[in-house]
Amino acid sequence: MVTALVLSGGTGTRMGINTPKQYIEVMGRPIISYCLQTLLSHEKIDAVQIVADPMWRETILGGMECLQDDGNGGAVPEKLRGFSAPGENRQLSIFHGLEDIRKYAEESDIVLIHDAARPLLTADMITACLDAVAGHDGVLPVLPMKDTVYYSEDGIRVTSLLERARIFAGQAPEAFVLGKYYDANTKLLPERILQINGSTEPAILSGMDIAMIPGDEGNFKITTKADLERFQEILSASEGRA
Repeated sequence: MVTALVLSGGTGTRMGINTPKQYIEVMGRPIISYCLQTLLSHEKIDAVQIVADPMWRETILGGMECLQDDGNGGAVPEKLRGFSAPGENRQLSIFHGLEDIRKYAEESDIVLIHDAARPLLTADMITACLDAVAGHDGVLPVLPMKDTVYYSEDGIRVTSLLERARIFAGQAPEAFVLGKYYDANTKLLPERILQINGSTEPAILSGMDIAMIPGDEGNFKITTKADLERFQEILSASEGRA
């Protein structure tokens, strides 16, 4: 069984608006609905769990109404298993989602973690992650660093030059063996988990075997207004070609 855990608990403060970025409407739909459509329609995704504040859950469900008309007779949204409560930080939100997923999934099953603010997720990327996780404890899509990377101990002066060929930027979605990943997060409770910034960090700290696969530059996260404008332009261009 493969369960997609969609993280939608963020507040989107860097956008400078009251509506969290994942709920901004683009082309008449909230941003979160775009990745949900891809996940819910993927043949290898068996269930979807969403981390979201209760005040936004109706917005999510409303955005999913468009999926009822995809030719599947409304069957695809039935993969939605429920909502989980956001945590104090991103990783605690993940942990809450994992706890709920474990109520209906097996320890050996796979959890695929994705950000609601990454709307351009492709079916090919999902397939690549799930294919690659076989024989490993987890999979992380990565992008190579294009710029020279420097290390600074004080944030003022350059301390050393890092070897760019060995430095990678992590993306989403990330796939993990549910039981092992849950245990890795449990080890960080209650305080250390609050210092975690990336989904794969607990797995690495726990010694899990994490494979890397090529990421997708188009699968960017909407964080700033410039990102939002880029997404809008991509959709407009795509609609114009249709």
